[in-house]
Amino acid sequence: MATNYLSADEALLERMVRVVEKVRERLKRAAAALEAASIPYAVAGGNAVAAWVATVDESAIRNTQDVAILVRRADFDRVKAAPEAAGFVYRHAASIDMFLDGPAAKARDAVHILFANEKVRQEYSRPAPDVENPFMDKGARILPLESVIDIKCMSFRDKDRTHLRDLIDVGLVDVSWCAKLPPELAGRLQQLLDNPDG
Repeated sequence: MATNYLSADEALLERMVRVVEKVRERLKRAAAALEAASIPYAVAGGNAVAAWVATVDESAIRNTQDVAILVRRADFDRVKAAPEAAGFVYRHAASIDMFLDGPAAKARDAVHILFANEKVRQEYSRPAPDVENPFMDKGARILPLESVIDIKCMSFRDKDRTHLRDLIDVGLVDVSWCAKLPPELAGRLQQLLDNPDG
């Protein structure tokens, strides 16, 4: 009985590890395809936060399901061709451009595309940043920290607040960042700094 229980636990642990590995592999494949086609891009979202957190404390990295990549709309025809050559399948659904990780994949198993210099959502006060001057991390171009903070403060959903807390916890974000943001976004960041659990 104990042996079966242990085997089930090991199988579950293996599945958990594999899920994390699949997200990282998806990110690496997409980044490699864009690099090979010389297309400017930057990794955004939770993976950008994880990369920045890793510069300070690898043990503080939070795993994420999302793979979000920022590109310029002018490059989008080339963007579509590059991931498709790496086995991704392009889909446009619910106003979102994405590359599914194979023909049978779900939207959760996709690379989501954001467009530089355009609003991610209509209600956002500012457009997403450009893809210039990315931070390089093991072959992937990561959105600069100031752009990550800007997008996370603009979106400010529960997961965005969690990502900002991660950056605060490792000391990458402090009160000095409030002066670098527009008042609306500075107020949101100050709210988290004043009450991280709120």
